[in-house]
Order: sequence, then structure tokens, then C-alpha cells
Amino acid sequence: MSLTHLDAAGAAHMVDVGGKSVTRREATARGHIRMSAEALDAIRTGAAAKGDVIAVARVAGIMAAKRTGDLIPLCHPLPLSRVSLDLAFTDDGIEATATAATEGKTGVEMEAMTAVSVALLTIYDMAKAVDRTMVIDAVQLLAKSGGKSGDWVRG
Repeated sequence: MSLTHLDAAGAAHMVDVGGKSVTRREATARGHIRMSAEALDAIRTGAAAKGDVIAVARVAGIMAAKRTGDLIPLCHPLPLSRVSLDLAFTDDGIEATATAATEGKTGVEMEAMTAVSVALLTIYDMAKAVDRTMVIDAVQLLAKSGGKSGDWVRG
């Protein structure tokens, strides 16, 4: 299998999706940020100095999904029909799950993963005064649908 973003000479290029069919495409990604009990409590109770961490992180993630083509050099800018971002408290942090959808010629996996990543980075930024040891991990694609390659779900 070859990498689609490299041409025959090995140079990076944007994949030509002109000949692909427009289909409904959707992708879901997830990630987690681990933090101290003190930071988690400050976010949960709304006591973080910078404000409502969950609300700001949700908006940041959605905004980032819409700008993925500006952030990832070889991504196509996509007209997203939907981006949802859920943030859930866990025992040791917060889990972010994002779903992105479009009617288009290329998938939205990068948009879903960008939404998760930026939401988690926003949480870090807003809570770092309480805990600089937070760890963002496990950012991963959970599922994608649509397009020539069809549906895929993490096993």
C-alpha cells in the first residue's frame, strides 16, 4: 500500500479528489485528558479562574474542525454539515468525543480528530494554573463511514 499524499517522486501533494463521487461521510474520534483531582474538581464545579472550561472547549473543538484545512497542510477544506463534540468527566479527567459529517468527495476523519485535539488542548490551557502535569492521550479515530472505502469501525 502506498501513501496517497506522496507522488511517484516522493514529494508531498494534495490528493486530487475531482473524480470521486459525492457521498455522505461521517467520522467519530475520541481522546482523553488526565489531570489531578484538584483540577478536575475546579472544572466540574465551575471554579476554574478562566471560566466555563467545558463550554469553551466545546466551542473551540467545533471551530477547529471547521478550520482543519487551514491547520493540516494537505487536507481539503470541507463544507461540514455537522460537528458535535461531547465532553464527559471520567475518574481521572475528561473524555472528548467528536463527530463530523459532510456531503463531499473526501472524508472527515481529520476534522473529527482535530475537534478532539483542540478541545483537549483548550482544557489544558484553561486549567494549567491548577495542574501543569495534565496529559492528553488516546486521540484516535473510532469510526468512519461513506466514500469508496466504505465503513470502518475500530475493533
